[in-house]
Amino acid sequence: MKLAESTLATAPMLSRGPAPRTDHVLRPAAVAMAFLGPGHRHEEIAVPGVALAEHEVLVVIEVSTICELDVQIARGLRPASVPVVLGHESVGRVIGIGAGGADAADGGRLQVGDRVVWAPVTACGVCDRCESGRSQACRTPAVFGGSRIGPHRELTGGFGGHAQLSAGTLIARVPESLPGAVLAPASCAIVAAWTAVQAAAHGRDLEGARVRVRGTGLTALAATAIAHAHGAEVELLESGTVPRRLAERFGATVITNREPEPGIVIRAAERAVAQPCTASALTAAISFLAGPGRAYPFADAISAVRPLRELDAALAAAGAADAPPRIAVAVR
Repeated sequence: MKLAESTLATAPMLSRGPAPRTDHVLRPAAVAMAFLGPGHRHEEIAVPGVALAEHEVLVVIEVSTICELDVQIARGLRPASVPVVLGHESVGRVIGIGAGGADAADGGRLQVGDRVVWAPVTACGVCDRCESGRSQACRTPAVFGGSRIGPHRELTGGFGGHAQLSAGTLIARVPESLPGAVLAPASCAIVAAWTAVQAAAHGRDLEGARVRVRGTGLTALAATAIAHAHGAEVELLESGTVPRRLAERFGATVITNREPEPGIVIRAAERAVAQPCTASALTAAISFLAGPGRAYPFADAISAVRPLRELDAALAAAGAADAPPRIAVAVR
């Protein structure tokens, strides 16, 4: 749903308990796809408005992509607290901000109209680890696309037309020039790839280095591109989850496991969202996509955008052996 197709009415500040909330009425109503459990079709729900708490942000979603974790939950291979709106790789535009405003990852203030992506995991901010400055190891993080639907909390996943982002969510502005489907995985697959390359390099210059990527899906392709852009000679271990021709276009030489390992091995498997990412990692991932990443065919690694109402079929397609690294969905 484009911003121009939705009107937003803002009511005066209301007081509900100790924290003020700002009511936003959505016309037409927001749409979200509720997952009820394996074997059940997603149920479309309508949300005519939201009440934003302090520092919360309301986003109209441009496009979301299906991560392997979404497929696993839909198949019953991972548990989920149902009903839940799945999806955690999204890009959208800010259309509402709660009292007190909200900061972007670059330190500036978010504004209505900003095009953004956001981290799928938000630290609680109150546990001992958060209070000691170790929010990445938060004991009770909130997961976007993984939290059970509750009162005033229906828009908490990417498989919908809008997202209500809780206070403390790491939100980053993104360029207008990049396709939404390329940007949507930035806060999951691309951040994971960037972190994996950084960890493997361990401060070493990759220029001219022989490195090997062990991984699957879009994360492995992104890690290959990042290492290649830094001058490395990249080997991608053949896994069957990444088409050879596509891997080669991302700068990899595809090999088998019989080859001796080089000194630098990048472990970039698709994995479950677990802990908050840092602002530096998220901004670095976006900067890569907007800069050196333009030389690599990220758009070709993602399917044409499918209608959100066909989410069940899209999830089934994403789990097929010949699936592209990402399938994109959006309200139409």
